[in-house]
Amino acid sequence: MKDFKDNTRERSDKEVLKRLINYAMPYKKEFLLIIILMFVGIGIQLLPALLIGYTIDIVSSTTMARDQQVLYIFLMGGAFLFSMFLGNFTNFYQNYMLQKVGQKTVVVLRNDVFNHIENLAIGQVNQVPVGKLVTRVTNDTNTISEMYTSVAVNLIRNILYLFAILIVLFILNYRITLYVIIVIPIVILAAYLFRKFSRASYRRVRASLSEVNAFLSENLSGMKVTQIFNQQEKKRKEFQYNSKKLRNSYLQEILVFGIFRPTIYGLSMVGTLIVLYIGYQEVLTTAFTAGLLFSYFYYVRDFFEPIQELAEQFNVMQSGFAAAEKVFDVLDTVPEITDAEDAVELAEFSGRIEFKDVWFYYLKDEWVLKGISFKVNPGDTVAFVGATGSGKTTILSLIVRNYEIQKGQILIDGIDIRKIKRSSLRKHIGQMLQDVFLFSGSIADNITLRDDEITIDEVISASNYVGANTFIDRLNDGYNHMVLERGNNFSSGQRQLISFARALVYKPSLMILDEATANIDSETEELIQQSLEKMMNISTMLIVAHRLSTIQHSNKILVMQKGEIKEEGTHQELLKQKGLYYNLYQLQYDAQEI
Repeated sequence: MKDFKDNTRERSDKEVLKRLINYAMPYKKEFLLIIILMFVGIGIQLLPALLIGYTIDIVSSTTMARDQQVLYIFLMGGAFLFSMFLGNFTNFYQNYMLQKVGQKTVVVLRNDVFNHIENLAIGQVNQVPVGKLVTRVTNDTNTISEMYTSVAVNLIRNILYLFAILIVLFILNYRITLYVIIVIPIVILAAYLFRKFSRASYRRVRASLSEVNAFLSENLSGMKVTQIFNQQEKKRKEFQYNSKKLRNSYLQEILVFGIFRPTIYGLSMVGTLIVLYIGYQEVLTTAFTAGLLFSYFYYVRDFFEPIQELAEQFNVMQSGFAAAEKVFDVLDTVPEITDAEDAVELAEFSGRIEFKDVWFYYLKDEWVLKGISFKVNPGDTVAFVGATGSGKTTILSLIVRNYEIQKGQILIDGIDIRKIKRSSLRKHIGQMLQDVFLFSGSIADNITLRDDEITIDEVISASNYVGANTFIDRLNDGYNHMVLERGNNFSSGQRQLISFARALVYKPSLMILDEATANIDSETEELIQQSLEKMMNISTMLIVAHRLSTIQHSNKILVMQKGEIKEEGTHQELLKQKGLYYNLYQLQYDAQEI
């Protein structure tokens, strides 16, 4: 399986283009209409130069009567105005359709990226800074959107327009055209070199932009720590380094583009000079009229103008391809944890859990759990204690399948956990973590997680049960009180009570508490303790706690050390053994006495 480490694999333009086209295929009828409008627009765009050229020849004609000249001028003028109006309307409708279809296509892509990230294992997501993931879902998809709406069809249009002009030029005067096309191989070579160097520069830009976003996301979230330890100057220097790196990437990109465009402009001047010189000779020999020379000159100018536009469109396309590589890197990441084909729905969960010789590591061969075996009966309260890094939290993460074990078996009601659908499994499990995450929105929104099936009465009942009502009822707007980012307008204890109400309102068959009382005051701990005693009668509970006073009434306590279960029993049984648990208890008791 592929680990998600944000190492972008370089893909060929053909591969990237094929996948981008696949996203546009549901809208092929709309794109077909856009292509038809494009052909119509090209035909109309070719008319004005011919109309003006013919008008010049009519005005300079000595064989045509004055009345006929005026009539022809009015007819040509009317045709010119009509072609301008029709051309503008065609371009407007084409661009409108293109923007509409392009945005629809990118919405699908953006949703696919977000949904795929949600399906990745926690371990995979944790390998990549949040800022980089945000860049993938927002900045990179926006860049792809610009490519769809500004480049995709217009690039084809400009290429076809070039061929159309070449055909017209050969029809008007093939001798001059043969001289003009001498510069085309040089144009093709310049375009090839530009494509090669611009792709590399755009890759550097996307990588540097991701690093800046990742730095900002991490350091804005940790601003409190930065200020406490007076690290502002250091962080400023780090940001300046990343910012300069991004600036240099942009400058390299601008340099490549800055060389290419003047090159094309210089070649266009060469072509124009060729037309003026040879065309003048043709007019003198009467092989070419002044009006046709004007039309020819107009077309030559138009021939090089799309080439310069192609430079800008190549610019956007290379940016889009570089962004697409990043996005497809996310989409190509294989989730480490997936539902088996024969996975079952867990209709109900009695709370019976069994670990059979479970081995697990985060890094290969660095075992965090070594042959863990234990049983939890329905309605039991089982506590895990031990030093930091002994594997307590890992056991809880494995039960909800945040990670996959390497050896052994985990059984839920006698069924291998790998044979149960993850959504079905997690539906029956409530979790309270040490680090509570609250979302923007109201208190009620954070308890229900915006699940419309949960009523406000159920929210109030759950809050009363865990004691969260003690502070919510004092708020002017109660459960409609808005939560700031990460719940910064509430204390740690209040956030924990909201989290407890959130877990309880889903009526879990198994309640998991991972250091849920580690960072709260004594009064809140007492509220939670009372709630836990109530929960013991209606749900199986697994608790990780450093405060041994909170787990003394557990049915079973497992003492862990270096990934192994060293002791097992009730509070009193373990004290009598005078082993690791006894030493932990004595240390906490002595600390409380002091």
